[in-house]
Amino acid sequence: MVLSMTKLFISRDTTSVAKGSDWLALELKGNYEIIRTGSRGLFYLEPMVEIEFEGVRHAFGPIKPENLDALRAALSSQNFSLSSQYMGAVEALPALTMQNRLLFKRCGVIDPLNPECYQEFGGLVGLRRAIECKPQRVIDEIKNSGLRGRGGAAFPTGIKWQTVSDARGERKFIVCNADEGDSGTFADRMIMEGDPMSLLEGMVIAGIAVGATKGFIYLREEYPRAAEVLDEAITNFRQAGILGKSVLGSVNEFDIELRIGAWAYICGEETSLLNSIEGKRGEVRAKPPLPAIEGLFGCPTVVNNVLTLASVPTIMAEGSAYYAGFGAGNSKGTMPFQLAGNLANGSLVELAFGVTLHELLYQWGGGSKSGRPLRAVQVGGPLGTYLHPSEWSVEMTYEGLSSIGGVLGHGGIVAFDDTADMQRQARFAMEFCAHESCGKCTPCRIGSQRGVELISQIGRGEVPLDEGRSLLIDLCDTMQFGSLCAMGGMTPFPVMSALKHFSEDFGPAQEPVRWVEAEAEAQ
Repeated sequence: MVLSMTKLFISRDTTSVAKGSDWLALELKGNYEIIRTGSRGLFYLEPMVEIEFEGVRHAFGPIKPENLDALRAALSSQNFSLSSQYMGAVEALPALTMQNRLLFKRCGVIDPLNPECYQEFGGLVGLRRAIECKPQRVIDEIKNSGLRGRGGAAFPTGIKWQTVSDARGERKFIVCNADEGDSGTFADRMIMEGDPMSLLEGMVIAGIAVGATKGFIYLREEYPRAAEVLDEAITNFRQAGILGKSVLGSVNEFDIELRIGAWAYICGEETSLLNSIEGKRGEVRAKPPLPAIEGLFGCPTVVNNVLTLASVPTIMAEGSAYYAGFGAGNSKGTMPFQLAGNLANGSLVELAFGVTLHELLYQWGGGSKSGRPLRAVQVGGPLGTYLHPSEWSVEMTYEGLSSIGGVLGHGGIVAFDDTADMQRQARFAMEFCAHESCGKCTPCRIGSQRGVELISQIGRGEVPLDEGRSLLIDLCDTMQFGSLCAMGGMTPFPVMSALKHFSEDFGPAQEPVRWVEAEAEAQ
């Protein structure tokens, strides 16, 4: 019998490749048409292969060398049960069906570089609607959706767009902040590698809304695969007439340029990013003026991150009411939570705002990978607070986390088991700030250095514990309220939360040598 299944779908996402997807594609090449997709985010099942059979995609994973012969037998005989790695029809997998995939609905499904495939799965509907609408109607849709910036500050996107639209300027710009540098985050990268055209479409819609004709994507240098995919996607969009002098044959003009960063975490801060694009040193600007009034090259500028802009096509295609129907309170829509650290099921999970942290850790993350009890969770990147188990019932909304002193940030969740030394984690926050500070303001530049020294002294027993803690609290207070930007202002968050919830870890270290080693590494 001649099989009707001819296509194999294998991710070329960076994490998937690290887990062996390139090897798997090479091993299966020849007998099937191999389509390299983005990832569905179930990284604990990678490398994974999907096969299209009678219009349904079936999944196998994770595939290791010892599973390859059984996989080949299952595919060639169409008896999928011959492979112990067979998981069933992809669209029926609970790990996917229980999610609310608005932003990541195409990731892992389509060829990310094919505009026709993008349109087949719902792409460009939002852009066509935006072209037909008046610009103010587009802005109103974004306002009514409740979309807030997904980069950390959670500022209402529609209000930012309105400000740029109303501002006077010879030129206006759309800047995508793709400098995703927070620990435990990979959602931006997944979009850029798996569904880049949703980002490009969102940027074009933003341009039409505010009167901008040029956009820039500022991408961190550590994402070479994303750079390759974006560069080709931009070229394909131009050739398809979606970018250029006449967007989809309309009177609207818009083009996009990719710029690569230079290994600087501080360039994730919007004004530092703008300086970098302009060819200047990547350091923070004083505000005001806001970038919406005086941004890139002194012109009114929309600065949004990847997830924010990639959400726009769905809002324009389905309507603001549809999008606002997801979420809780003033946290509208969905959030891609990135589960990392000591968790059994490292993955990306897109859910409506309102799920609890405990559910994410255990229902989705599967508990600790080590099998030991989880002790602490850091939400919101390297400058986010450490949350104690007593706080894990919190709803994952902007308001919920704020009520316990936490920040949602970019949605990164990093878990630690009971072997974690929280004094050392607090020291790492200060080390990180000292290394990544742009150096423009004293509280951040000098305060972080003093923080490293002080926590090291506490760890070596060189200062009385009570005195050391008091000094550390005063230092954190100065940094939080005296720093020019969130880099220095948020560095105290992990330090103070570690002091509050894990005070038993602060004091002379049980293994003093590790502090000496860490001190040497820092220098």
